[in-house]
Parts: sequence; C-alpha cells; structure tokens
Amino acid sequence: MPKEAVFTMKLEFELRNEFMAEAEAAHRPASQIVREMMRDYVDRQREAREYEAFLGRKVALARLSMHAGRGRSNDEVEAERAAYRSQLLRNAGENEV
Repeated sequence: MPKEAVFTMKLEFELRNEFMAEAEAAHRPASQIVREMMRDYVDRQREAREYEAFLGRKVALARLSMHAGRGRSNDEVEAERAAYRSQLLRNAGENEV
C-alpha cells in the first residue's frame, strides 16, 4: 500500500528517545512500528464496537422475549443450575467406584 499521508504528533522527548532506541534495537523502522500500533488500535476499536452492537442486539432480543412471556426469572435459572450441578456431582461420585 503506498504511503501518501504524513502524521505529525507531539510527545515527550524522553518517550521519543526510548522508542527510537527500542526500534533501533529491534532493527525496525520506527514508522513501521507506529503503523502496526495504529492498525492494532483500529482493529481493537472495531472489534469493541462490533461486540457492543452484538450485546445490544442480545439484550434487545432478551427484552422482547421477556415481554412476550417467554423468559424465566433469575431464581428459576439459579434453581435449575443448582439442580444440574448436584446431579453432576452425584454422577461423578458414582463413577469414582
């Protein structure tokens, strides 16, 4: 991909020197490292937005389900899970013989 844009930024002198020293120690151009960091940041932000949208859709569907009378209370779910855990523990005890 051709590089057509220039990005200028201000940063602390010490941070710049430390970064340049690490880039040199890694035998890599500083601009390449910055581009990689920028791509990583863009990817993380995009993933975070997509995940938030996914959660929003799940919550909306759950609310619709509850309003339609297809939901269960937290107490019902907890009781079901407790019974399931108890059954698993009983089965595990029987299999130890």
